[in-house]
Amino acid sequence: MSPKLPRLCAAIIAASLSLAAFADPLSPVGAWVTIDDETKKPKSIVRIVEKNDVYSGTVEKIMDPAKQDSKCDECPPDDARKGKPVIGMTILSGLKKDGDNVYGGGQILDPNNGKTYNAKVTVIDGGKKLEMRGSFLFIGRTQTWLRSE
Repeated sequence: MSPKLPRLCAAIIAASLSLAAFADPLSPVGAWVTIDDETKKPKSIVRIVEKNDVYSGTVEKIMDPAKQDSKCDECPPDDARKGKPVIGMTILSGLKKDGDNVYGGGQILDPNNGKTYNAKVTVIDGGKKLEMRGSFLFIGRTQTWLRSE
């Protein structure tokens, strides 16, 4: 066996692992800065993860220092998130790939009012932005989130 063969194998394995470390830029997986609808300022950071082809998002950070201890006081009494801290709370759940750069079929919680909406996200602008659509029947709103990392 050639002495170069083990080095070549090691290089191929290292390159493969390096490529795997790069996330798909058109995937919603990663950290996203949410923008306040009224002030247009950064509101929070939500981290979206994937497990078994289902995507969910958890609040990692609240930008306003005065709201660090926010709790979901408005959540319905039968929701396990009622009265729990917003930081660390899963607010986005059940999303599944629904086309090119589109993920739907999930739900999103607005911890400010305790209401849950149908959720659909679309990764746009080459993966730099995410359109988050929350709706109930035909009424809803769309926010643009910015990739944090």
